[in-house]
Amino acid sequence: MKPRIHPVSRPVVYRDRAAGTAFLTRSTADSDRSVEWEDGNTYPVIDVEISSASHPFYTGKGRVVDTAGRVERFERRYGKHQS
Repeated sequence: MKPRIHPVSRPVVYRDRAAGTAFLTRSTADSDRSVEWEDGNTYPVIDVEISSASHPFYTGKGRVVDTAGRVERFERRYGKHQS
């Protein structure tokens, strides 16, 4: 790797405001705010609106879209496809 062309990677806390959870990971993102983590160290904190802790796909609370009803409505309106 070439020196001095890659961004600096550092430990950062991402805090999900919707779920009230936080996780520590490495990132190149920086923040002017900081938080004290469970290990006693202070890390930059970045607030996010949604993460895997609150996303409907990962939590299993996603709604199922009724595509069969849409197909039937389309076929009633425009007729079935004739081969």
